Amino acid sequence: MNNKKRSKQPTDEIRKPRFIISGGGTGGHIFPAISIANALKQKNPEAEILFVGAENRMEMERVPAAGYPIIGLPVSGFDRQHLLRNIRTLFLLFKSMRKARKLIRDFKPNVAVGVGGYASGPLLRAAVAKKIPCLIQEQNSYAGVTNKLLAAGVARICVAYDGMERFFPKEKILLTGNPVRQDLLHSLNQKEAALKYFGLKPDRPVLLVLGGSLGARSINLAVQQQLELIIKSGVQLIWQTGKYYYKDIMAANAELGNNAILITDFISRMDYAYALADLIVSRAGAGSISEFALLGKAVLLVPSPNVAEDHQTQNALALVRKGAAVMIRDDEAREKLIPEALALLEEPEQLKVLKSAMAELALPNAAEHIADEIIKLAKI
Repeated sequence: MNNKKRSKQPTDEIRKPRFIISGGGTGGHIFPAISIANALKQKNPEAEILFVGAENRMEMERVPAAGYPIIGLPVSGFDRQHLLRNIRTLFLLFKSMRKARKLIRDFKPNVAVGVGGYASGPLLRAAVAKKIPCLIQEQNSYAGVTNKLLAAGVARICVAYDGMERFFPKEKILLTGNPVRQDLLHSLNQKEAALKYFGLKPDRPVLLVLGGSLGARSINLAVQQQLELIIKSGVQLIWQTGKYYYKDIMAANAELGNNAILITDFISRMDYAYALADLIVSRAGAGSISEFALLGKAVLLVPSPNVAEDHQTQNALALVRKGAAVMIRDDEAREKLIPEALALLEEPEQLKVLKSAMAELALPNAAEHIADEIIKLAKI
């Protein structure tokens, strides 16, 4: 009988769970992904987390800034207007699939997570082929193409809206909401500091106009055309133009000299802006809507028409049906947006109704719930 002691095998790989999180392309995909990673780390500090994104997209900068490693795939979206360009897209997809399969083999994740965006497709397809448990998170009320294609092979689908069984198998769906920045809750108690920061008066209503980090053309044009009406109304305006439009708008308003109108390309203290806003004008991105719900804000939504499957309109309509928002179509914004916003600000009871209905939609612990599901799938 051989009595030789067997050498101990390293246990680090067994002890430390590994998770891959894939997707990105926009802040609406990247921020939830980072929030999920943070929740996983909080629940299991030993966990190893690897992000997989699309080369040359914003996640390649945002994810490392949040403290996580990321690997890029050369994947890109299909061009529906110029079909011949898709020959290169198909070649890049083939390369991405090969790279994704190698990543799965080398990293050996316990669970693969997809949050939408170009990189989710190849990565999760490779994981499903290796029988690795997969979870996808759908932020919008109208499911994206990538997530719909992946649904059959994944184990769990975390959603933010009711009625998603029209896109996904009902037995796989879990209503968790979208991960949001929990620190924004502190803004509810910062009104005095926010007034001082922006130099605004406490006895006049505040309209917060958000066009995203790049800007929203229709919203900016609507505000620009009706700026005199806003000034005459006595409403105080915080206007985030986005970087594409800021210089032209500032040049057009060089003679303004009105302290109640604050124009900026980017709001660094969004918590302060939220604290003061009596009404918010915004696009209808899923991440923004989840923040508005968390804070119980009254919102007037102008969905972007330039998004896949027109999902922002579906997001906005889901809120309108519940009495939680007012919606104006993008092509009607120049004529109707500011008159509607000013009319709402003169109706405090209507604003209260909107705020109350919006707050009822909040799911504040989404990241933690999603992390719990991922850990369950990992069986650790």
